[in-house]
Amino acid sequence: MVLVVVLMVVAGVINHRKRQAAMQQSQVELLKTKNGSDAASSTLASLGAPAPDADLRGKTAPAFTLVDLAGKKVSLADFKGKPVVIDFWATYCAPCKLEMPWFEEFTAKYKDKGLVVLGVDQDDVVGKDAVAAAAKRIGVTYPILMPDKTISSTYKLGDYLPQTFFVDKNGTVVEEVIGGRPKDEIEADVKKIAE
Repeated sequence: MVLVVVLMVVAGVINHRKRQAAMQQSQVELLKTKNGSDAASSTLASLGAPAPDADLRGKTAPAFTLVDLAGKKVSLADFKGKPVVIDFWATYCAPCKLEMPWFEEFTAKYKDKGLVVLGVDQDDVVGKDAVAAAAKRIGVTYPILMPDKTISSTYKLGDYLPQTFFVDKNGTVVEEVIGGRPKDEIEADVKKIAE
């Protein structure tokens, strides 16, 4: 029995390392895309990510009104004058679930700066109850919003999650990130909009 447990732990560690290596490679590809590499563009397209010209940085964040898990309507306009992180995630997305507690931490840490984090679920077949249960397990208390039919196209989302938008107090997208990243890099983007 102990041998089975040890083998499961080892397999989990190996799987985790492979996912981390794949995530790092994706980040390299994303950086190449930002620098205009055609090879990286085709790799990104194969992942279902938006084309580089779909970048919203420097533009006004598209307006939306979505429903939270309690059924309350939440609009981006409700947070006018505040820095906002819009994090598109899904219950099946391991990097998403890794980042979400950090967003929870940053919400508390930058509360005096008015930081707001909005999680927008991207599950296709999972209902609201399963999304709520996942958010609770992760320990998230910031608003989790259910998508409508237009939010994905409005924000030019691809199939690769998480996809996060850092919006400053003026409503401008300062940073747009596809894929998981280390905590310190995420906080650096939070500081760009909160300070």
